[in-house]
Formats: sequence, C-alpha cells, structure tokens
Amino acid sequence: MAELTTLESLLEMGFERNRAEKAVANTGNQGIEQAMDWLMEHENDPDIDEPFVPPVENVLGGEADSQSSTDQPTLANIAEGAADGDSSYIEEALKQPMTEEERCEQVKRLEELMRLKQEERRERERADEVEREKQRRRQGQELQQIRQKIQDDEMKKIADQRRREKMEDKMARQRVKDKIARDREERAQKFGGGAPPSTATSSQPTPPSPSSPTSQGPPPSKKEYDESRIQVRMLDGSTITTVFKAQEQLAAVRVYVQMNGNTPEGQDFTLLSPYPRHIYTEMDMEKPLKELGLVPSAVLVVTKK
Repeated sequence: MAELTTLESLLEMGFERNRAEKAVANTGNQGIEQAMDWLMEHENDPDIDEPFVPPVENVLGGEADSQSSTDQPTLANIAEGAADGDSSYIEEALKQPMTEEERCEQVKRLEELMRLKQEERRERERADEVEREKQRRRQGQELQQIRQKIQDDEMKKIADQRRREKMEDKMARQRVKDKIARDREERAQKFGGGAPPSTATSSQPTPPSPSSPTSQGPPPSKKEYDESRIQVRMLDGSTITTVFKAQEQLAAVRVYVQMNGNTPEGQDFTLLSPYPRHIYTEMDMEKPLKELGLVPSAVLVVTKK
C-alpha cells in the first residue's frame, strides 16, 4: 500500500496549502507529526498566511520527485532484473496506488493523531494557566500579608502614642490633685487650731463708741489679704466654693473646676466675672488672683467656649 506524502496528508486533513507547504519546508519534510507540531505552534503567527516562497533549488517536492522518478523502474529494468533474478524491481512494479478507502483510513489516522496533539497542547496550556493562577494568588496573599503587617504596625504605633498621652495626662492630673491636697492641708493646719479671730471677736459685745469725733483714732490701714475665697457657678447652675492663695494663678481655679466640677470630660470652657462682666483669656490664666482683682473673694461663672 503506497503512502501519502506529508504535504498530501496535510491537505487531506483540511490545512491550507500555503500553511502546509510552510510546515513541510520548516520541518525539513521529516514527517507528518513534526509538520503538525509546527502548524499548531505557529498557527497564531502574524505572517502564517503570507505566500510561501520556497528557496532556490529547493522547490517543495522537487528532490523527492526527481528521486522517485529516478527510482521509478522502467520496462527494460524490470526485464533486465527478471533476467538477473533480482525481484526488487518486480516488487516495486507490483505496487499499486492507494484506494479511496485506504486513503480515508490514513486521513482518519492522521486526524486522530492531530486531535491527540491538540489535546496534549490544551492540557499543557491548562496546566500552565493553573500554575500562573497559583502564582498570582500566592503573590496576592504575600502582598496582603505585607499590607496587613504595615497596618498592624501603624495601629500599634497609634495605640502606644495614645497610651503615652493618657499616662502623661494622668500624671498631670495627679500632680494637680497633689497640689490641691497640699494646699488644703496647709489651710487646715493654719485654721484648724480654732475659729477665725473674726468669729471670736464677733461673739463679744462691742463697746459703745464715743459720740465725740475727737475721740476716734486714725483711719485703719488697708488690710493685705493672702487668700481668696472663690465661688464658681457651673453650667447647670450649681456652685462650688474653695479658698486659694492670693498669688495662685487663675489656671489653678480652672483645674479645680475640671477636677471637682460636673463639666463633661473633654468639654472646653472659660471663666468670666459677672460684675463687672469680664471674660478671662488664656493670658489671664497665667496671672495671679490678686493681680486680677479676685482677692479676698470673687464669684466666677463657667461658660462654654
């Protein structure tokens, strides 16, 4: 049974002649499998459908045709071979062309081979796609882990900063509380021995003063006060009262209100005097009570900023 050439087999399988000729030429006419592999690998090339121009002195099928024509036995050769007892020429002469059924069978075998090759190629492409997807997911997970670590580090820094701020604020409040406690202790030690002198003297009857103006002494000198009794009216109308040193700053009053008043935590407020009306600024908070005229006593009002 004579076999089809590679080019004829490709044409029988439905490939375009231009592509089939390129496949045969580029694989050196090594067989149908090599040609099919070349076609499947280069089917998406941009120049796959450009006209094929065979090299000079290498016209497709020329060498094979010349060889086949050279090897084609003639009647003289057959006769001479028969006379010499050589049966190769006789066998060659007895070869018949392929029948239509044999040609169809060979085409089916080639199509099955091509189908297997395409299936193998698709399997390789699917495996490559799965591997690329795994790689992409792996890279995505690594990137997500890096982002999560950066976010965790940032949140940790923020939490540490807040803890430091809270600790510093707590220490500052404690210092203010300690100062207020010391002041209270000092005032308790100062006035704890008995009632103020003014109370003791007020309980005794006051001797009648002479009616004659000439018997009165010189006018009393102005008394110097070293303390101030401050009453603070809160936002809800309640009041708190305490005593401060005359040289204490107005800021101490504001801290006392923050610690002992009922203002909401974080509520910003300021102080004012109702009569005469005066709103105290941040610069006033650093001035002593005596300098602000809040000695020996004063009434202050808490107001929102």
